[in-house]
Amino acid sequence: MVQWVYNFGAGAADGRAEMKNLLGGKGANLAEMASIGLPVPPGFTLTTEVCTRFYEDKCTYPAELKGQVAKALALVEERSGQKFGDATNPLLVSVRSGARASMPGMMDTVLNLGLNDQTVAALAKRSGDRRFAYDSYRRFVQMYSDVVLGIELSHFEKLLERAKQRRGVKQDHELVVEDLEKLVMDYKARVHVEIGMDFPEDPHEQLWGAIGAVFNSWMNQRAKTYRQLHDIPEAWGTAVNVQAMVFGNMGSDCATGVAFTRNPSNGTNDFYGEFLVNAQGEDVVAGIRTPQELTIQARKSHGSDLPSLEEVMPNIFRELCTVRQQLETHYKDMQDIEFTIQQNKLYMLQTRTGKRTAHAALQIAVDMANEGLISKSQALMRLKPELIDQLLHPTLDPKAKKQVIAKGLPASPGAAAGKVVFSADEAVRRAKDGEKVLLVRIETSPDDIHGLHAAEGVLTTRGGMTSHAAVVARGMGRPCVAGAGAVQVDYAAARLSVGSVAVQEGQILTIDGVTGEVILGEVPTVPPQMSGAFGTIMAWADEYRTLQVRANAETPNDARQAKEFGAQGIGLVRTEHMFFDGGRIIAMRRMILAADEADRKAALEELLTMQREDITELFRIMDGRPVTVRLLDPPLHEFIPHTEAEMAQVAKAAGVPLNRVRRRATELQEANPMLGHRGCRLAITYPEICEMQARAIFEAAAAVGRAGGAVPVAEVMVPLVATLQELSILKEVVEKTAAAVQKEQGMNFTYRVGTMIELPRACLQAGKLAEQAEFFSFGTNDLTQTTYGMSRDDAGAFLPEYKAKGIVEQDPFVSLDQEGVGELIKVAVERGRTARNGMKMGICGEHGGDPASIEFCNKVGLDYVSCSPFRVPVARLAAAQAALKLRGEKALQPSTKAAKPLQPTFGPW
Repeated sequence: MVQWVYNFGAGAADGRAEMKNLLGGKGANLAEMASIGLPVPPGFTLTTEVCTRFYEDKCTYPAELKGQVAKALALVEERSGQKFGDATNPLLVSVRSGARASMPGMMDTVLNLGLNDQTVAALAKRSGDRRFAYDSYRRFVQMYSDVVLGIELSHFEKLLERAKQRRGVKQDHELVVEDLEKLVMDYKARVHVEIGMDFPEDPHEQLWGAIGAVFNSWMNQRAKTYRQLHDIPEAWGTAVNVQAMVFGNMGSDCATGVAFTRNPSNGTNDFYGEFLVNAQGEDVVAGIRTPQELTIQARKSHGSDLPSLEEVMPNIFRELCTVRQQLETHYKDMQDIEFTIQQNKLYMLQTRTGKRTAHAALQIAVDMANEGLISKSQALMRLKPELIDQLLHPTLDPKAKKQVIAKGLPASPGAAAGKVVFSADEAVRRAKDGEKVLLVRIETSPDDIHGLHAAEGVLTTRGGMTSHAAVVARGMGRPCVAGAGAVQVDYAAARLSVGSVAVQEGQILTIDGVTGEVILGEVPTVPPQMSGAFGTIMAWADEYRTLQVRANAETPNDARQAKEFGAQGIGLVRTEHMFFDGGRIIAMRRMILAADEADRKAALEELLTMQREDITELFRIMDGRPVTVRLLDPPLHEFIPHTEAEMAQVAKAAGVPLNRVRRRATELQEANPMLGHRGCRLAITYPEICEMQARAIFEAAAAVGRAGGAVPVAEVMVPLVATLQELSILKEVVEKTAAAVQKEQGMNFTYRVGTMIELPRACLQAGKLAEQAEFFSFGTNDLTQTTYGMSRDDAGAFLPEYKAKGIVEQDPFVSLDQEGVGELIKVAVERGRTARNGMKMGICGEHGGDPASIEFCNKVGLDYVSCSPFRVPVARLAAAQAALKLRGEKALQPSTKAAKPLQPTFGPW
């Protein structure tokens, strides 16, 4: 019989951390914590396979599930000394989701389940606190009605606000027991009005309702959005965890909190978190009350007058510090934990690998390696290469003037400016129109996920460093300022105000996620400064990687940036980009509009000077590193406008009759330019263009050598070759030009002639092409287009539909299609190297900066990848990880060494 349910708690468990695919992250880690002796309230997990079956069988459960749940519930009763639904000693449970990948706040939770009119009285008597019992009851009715019964939360929030108004208080915890008893009655009455049925009193009916609701939440819109953003497969499903309740809201000797074993914002080795006395878990993240710091040091640094946990409950704090150390030693990574203190007794409710900023991720990895907790290779393997992008964001110019109107908590670093919007939908709408927006909310909820993704940054007026907005923003790399209490938000008027300063929707604000400042208008930024940890990680990556990393660059600024980021050369100089601006476009158009070869050569002389200067500067900057220069690639019509007014301007600037411009535009027009008169076909038709570009390259190499610089190895790349004859003809032009320049300049230099593989035919004919080509560079952008028979520019209209229907898993223009395009590359590599042993090969399409594509390149034996300058650090790390994977480096698993138990027994009160 299939085991659908796994038990945990009281120092024992059926599962372990490595079973997270089956038990989900939360369930696997609860089992792991119980197994190593941490104080985990008992419970059980319904596996992710139940979720899969639930959807496969049209929302029905496996036949054996009910019996297994009953057996597991009986074990929880035995371990806790309580009975589910009992009128004298009731067991209450929480029902929580737990996917294998952390999805904070995206799915549903129900707390205090098992309460009804009988068990609430027993809870009041057993705890000696009637207010606590009815506070738990009203929370349960509200949460269950929202999550399970589908009743709008606003109905209950209005009733709660009225209760506070009647009592003349502002905070929930200021309500007295009579208020709470009436609230429960009012809530239940609202349930009957909304659904025409009474609120369920049977605890078993409640339990199965909550289990179903959590499974259903796997397919809610916010969960779907989160999965799409983080590439989490829908087929994974979620587990459901049912766990005995412990209460942080029973009085002043109770508390609840969330913490990180290190600072998730900057990576320092500080115990970082927040807690609330006499509260339940959702109170901390919801921002309803101002949370308190864990440590005295944190309280002082944040200027808080509220006492820390270290001061309020020193014994519990020391115990929590021991747990912190044990978890880090065991999991060998920074942990995000949830805990509850019930009547001076600590309980652990969750641990998971903590989300962190890119800066923190690097710092923690380096520190843990230096501490001996992990190896250098393990430090590299745990870093997501795309996180490196977050380090490259600009920060506010410290010299710039700024009008700070408010200050909140610096919840996620980086600076962001944008037009203020007050809803997630508006953020998405404006972002689609190309506007940069700043999402401003009183507090965010999981329903705002699409707006958080669309916005440049987020500002909230409530919540702390572990609020929903802070955690999600850090995970996305968005700057966030949280808990800016001085900011008043009026959603109805679409306005925020701070004292006398008012900001309407559409006006610009800047936030600084490092200082927590909220600034009027847009503040200038400065380039990022790489931390010491960044340099360390890059150096470690270079020790392990075998792939070289080059950059695609044709301007001096791009080349310098690439070199600064560690590029080992330039893998693609798109020479046409040098002709699209200023006086250069005029010279280019004069060449295209030339009446005969003599006119064309005169224009080419002008272009030669410009091209030579540009390439000379690139060679100087790269200082002897290889530079691959691609000959002219786009069709000539791209240089000629097509409106009458623009053609008149071209005629005037080029000094030719307007009719000639009109006629030439007509002659150059193509039905399918992507597959037309471009690439090597241009050079075959107009060999003088090829000769001019080759001369510019070689004269540039000679100029650098004469000036005393490192003589570059010039790599001349012929684009869009389909036949050996094309390459042979153009190679002869290049070689004759090289010989002429060497003779004229009186010096020798090294060069190579190769081809850009962009066509399926070229892949299949790679053996023949290698007879002439001295290197291959795969232009994977065009190779993907020609393999799929689709234009990259047009595919955006239908590829999202293809992804939604499972036709493609990834956009093939973002991540290399390994089954199709990849197979062609493999064929070309094998046939090319058979014909020319040791032939240098790489890729220069945008896939060169994609980690999955880099892993493929490493696996098939390419020599290098080339990508945009700002992706060079990403590529360096991804290349190291690819090399480590190829030699069998595995993901780090928690220690299996038995640990000394810390309070293995369970006893609520």
